[in-house]
Amino acid sequence: MTDRDRGTPGESDDGVPATGEVIPDRFSSDEVFQRIVADADHEITSGARELFFAAVAGGFAITVTFLLYASLSASTEGAIAAVLLYPIGFVYIIIGGYQLYTENTLPPVALTLERLTSVPSLFRHWLVVLAGNFTGGAIGAVALAYGGVFSPGAGAVALGLAKKGIETPAHALFFKGAFAGLIVAGVVWMDFAARDTISRITVVYLAFLAIPLGNLFHVVVSFTEAVYAALAGDLAMTVALSEFVLPVLLGNTLGGIALVTVVNYYQTSERRLEVERFEHVRRLSGREMLLGNLAGRSYVPIVDTLEEFVRDPESYRILVPVANPRTERRLVEFACTLARQREKGTVHAVHIVQAPTRMSLEEDGHRDRITRESNRLIDDLETAVAPEEVAFETSTIVSTRSFEEVFDRARRTRPDLVVMGWGSDRLWTAARAERPLDELTNRLPSDFLVVKDRGLDPSRVLLPTAGGPDSDLNAGVARTLRTTADADVSLLHVVDGPGEREAGERFIEEWAAERDLGDARSVVDDGGDIEAAIEREAADHTLVLIGATERGMIARLVTESLHLDVVNDVNASVVLAERPTERSLRQRLFGRGRREK
Repeated sequence: MTDRDRGTPGESDDGVPATGEVIPDRFSSDEVFQRIVADADHEITSGARELFFAAVAGGFAITVTFLLYASLSASTEGAIAAVLLYPIGFVYIIIGGYQLYTENTLPPVALTLERLTSVPSLFRHWLVVLAGNFTGGAIGAVALAYGGVFSPGAGAVALGLAKKGIETPAHALFFKGAFAGLIVAGVVWMDFAARDTISRITVVYLAFLAIPLGNLFHVVVSFTEAVYAALAGDLAMTVALSEFVLPVLLGNTLGGIALVTVVNYYQTSERRLEVERFEHVRRLSGREMLLGNLAGRSYVPIVDTLEEFVRDPESYRILVPVANPRTERRLVEFACTLARQREKGTVHAVHIVQAPTRMSLEEDGHRDRITRESNRLIDDLETAVAPEEVAFETSTIVSTRSFEEVFDRARRTRPDLVVMGWGSDRLWTAARAERPLDELTNRLPSDFLVVKDRGLDPSRVLLPTAGGPDSDLNAGVARTLRTTADADVSLLHVVDGPGEREAGERFIEEWAAERDLGDARSVVDDGGDIEAAIEREAADHTLVLIGATERGMIARLVTESLHLDVVNDVNASVVLAERPTERSLRQRLFGRGRREK
């Protein structure tokens, strides 16, 4: 037989391809897991408001399930006919993208098992979603109880559903809830394995139909039933919560985690995340995973190109976070100037890219374009700065929490100093939407210099001081600039009146001598107005070094509550310095961020 007789090359006698690759018609378990992790990333980092209201919508959708279940049970005689529309609320939730507590026993847990988020973040996610579901369910129950929605027969059936739950023993509720949790987590797994909407709807419908057919319990439905019974009947809510809702909640949670999530996790291969989209994603340490922010951080950025890091204890490291390498070259040059005096001075420039809130790991093209562009910009920055006598390192972070990344990178690399620019870029703008600033900025991992760049000419430096650790940091900066940039340094001390001038002169003389600035020009102003004195002296200087305010400089810069007008009134560049301060456990738990004087 010739090739002509066989038809096209590469085909067997019956027309089946004899060469090439087989294209699978379904995802492998590894691919399903990758899709779940990619989707869970943006959910676990969502804001509480967004998450809560998506869960409220989910809870209200469950009211539709409760309504139809009770109504059909009252109007039909067959048990199967009564439950045919039970899944409708769950279809709304899963196809519509709402939040459901039991649905979240899979994606966030998978993220936690991979050490991509922490256990505290998982619990926070669960609590917000559960609160939203219960709120939506309660609103729906109020509407059903007082809105005249139920017929008398349907209302009686609805009350009977809650009574049935109360009369079921707690251990039976737990195991019935566990099987329901298994079903829901299994639906989520199959939802990510499905390739089309019709398949997803079919899976969701059939799976949730099994809950009433199997006489099982779902916690949000149970809570809605309990609230309705408390409003329309004589059921005590405390009894309903403790003897009905709580056992179902525990069963749903453990069933979803133990019977599906963990089992499905261990059926994947060790190479489940060895794909390009996860190439630059680092894992949390074991301590970070268990303790979250208390141990450093509670989530991982979308991209982090820093490899495994070992700090040289003899080096002097300066970390420079930049939002735009094109416009922050002088900031990096300033950091190199400060590092040049050290024997092992190292400057680490990290480009922190603020990612869109909804950007996730699955957006390969978008993420890769950002990474390539960042690498190009950071390479151009290194070429332009051309640091001499200083080791220069670079890395890139793509994150939805760019401001928090500054502090995490500082904790991870343990620099001696962080030098960052201050302006209206996205790094500072994003800070207002991130975790509580007082807690974040009152746990400074190192010394901080925040620079208002107006040319960054270090030739004539003004250092106002009244003592304190932040002024000591500025004194070190002034000494370095005097050595490496041949800067002329002037010191300024302000007293309340002429009667205090002599004491002020003694103070500034002793302070300067103790900090190796005895040859600096000293000015004592007896006008009592600190900002006016700084503004007058700054007219003849190119750089002003100012210490932090009492309550914490960085937090005030973010909230635009730094009541120091001189920063904006002078024409010179301004460097604001802040040193870490120790805070007791009581201050961390109950304080409002104030720094000790």
